Amino acid sequence: RGPRRLSSGASPAMEELLRRSVPPLPPYETKEKAPPPAELRGAEFVRFYRALQPGPPRAELLTRLARDFGVEHGRVAEAAAKVLQAREQRREPGALLQAEDRLRYYLNPQYRGLFQQLGRLEGGLRFLVELRADLMEGLASKAVDGPHVKEMNGVLKNMLSEWFCTGFLNLERVTWQSPCEVLQKISDSEAVHPVRNWVDMKRRVGAYRRCYFFSHCAIPGEPLIVLHVALTSDISSSIQAIVKEVPPLETEDTEKITTAIFYSISLTQQGLQGVELGTHLIKRVVKELQKELPQIEAFSTLSPIPGFTKWLVGLLSSQTKDQGRNELFTESEWQQISELTGDPTSNTLKKLLNTNEWVRSEKLMQVLHSPLMRLCAWYLYGEKHRGYALNPVANFHLQNGSVLWRINWMGDSSPRGIGASCGMMVNYRYFLEETASNSALYLASKQVRASEQVLALVAQFQQNSKL
Repeated sequence: RGPRRLSSGASPAMEELLRRSVPPLPPYETKEKAPPPAELRGAEFVRFYRALQPGPPRAELLTRLARDFGVEHGRVAEAAAKVLQAREQRREPGALLQAEDRLRYYLNPQYRGLFQQLGRLEGGLRFLVELRADLMEGLASKAVDGPHVKEMNGVLKNMLSEWFCTGFLNLERVTWQSPCEVLQKISDSEAVHPVRNWVDMKRRVGAYRRCYFFSHCAIPGEPLIVLHVALTSDISSSIQAIVKEVPPLETEDTEKITTAIFYSISLTQQGLQGVELGTHLIKRVVKELQKELPQIEAFSTLSPIPGFTKWLVGLLSSQTKDQGRNELFTESEWQQISELTGDPTSNTLKKLLNTNEWVRSEKLMQVLHSPLMRLCAWYLYGEKHRGYALNPVANFHLQNGSVLWRINWMGDSSPRGIGASCGMMVNYRYFLEETASNSALYLASKQVRASEQVLALVAQFQQNSKL
């Protein structure tokens, strides 16, 4: 079998590089005897890739790698036929297992060999995380597309999941004494509640606060995913109380600490999306806190509800097509809303929700309080994607075995919080002795464990809104 012919259109340099860098899959019989790939080839690939401009040039190389160096379909078909033949002839188990092993071997795409080779290089793992970030960005923007590229993204994600499993991860705590560059990276990567300045950062790693991250033994000191914790005397209902600008408290009174609130978790490396780090980080931090502060009784999140406002505005849009009649609110609620907006249709309300203007009217906030609470409860509890919670944050915590515990009105009164979720936040509670059974229940039968407050709001929704 000669070298694979690349699709026309690639630059000769790119064609030549890919031919040299991607090790061919040796025949099954000689797989143990194949010489190890030359390290220099991998390093050459890294240099060539990094020299390309982000965007179309890199997208072209990734597309060619996925399309021209994937699985050899002819060999797969031959191996699959041998498995069928071994089964039909009822040959001894050894022959069938060997036929299956051969098929498994030929199902490996050629580029997997390149990724394995790069993973062994110094700095190679960091490079593969960067490369997958480019791949994810390309798929999101449609710069790279098609089944081959999606397949390659899945293969690389699975490889990274093995390389970034918990055995290779170190839990590190961040304090004000941590290296400056670590504090800067933590500040830059904060995706949930942006850090305003160094005073704010000092507060987030000071008294009554904890900040932890995972690093990898091959990329020491580099935060991969970060978790911020507030140590409090009760379950927080407002994020402003946690991240407000106050001078850092110098000493902690541990007797006042009975609750740990996870208020932000941020992945710093986009190339590790879908690699399960968050679940492991929360579990490790719980163990760490139990060791340090055994008196903590409650573990809970104070979580954002991204997408709620967008979902609500979408519902209002589909309802207004039936002119006037609105099925999200009761008759008396709708009457009050219409009087305050001066509009019998929901167009003005939609505009006010989209621009955050509704919070300027005390009266409108009062009228919307009850309906928005029950709509939010339904959004978290009842709106599904393939049977699981539609909201990604809800899905993450429910998969981890938490309980949908409390919805907090005006839990985040920042413009960002109002814009994303009409100012609401939610607590997911982790009852440690129940997380494993809750998680199993949710994953197997899609059942959501929820508190009485949430279930009462869901019942109100089912009574008063007709979706």
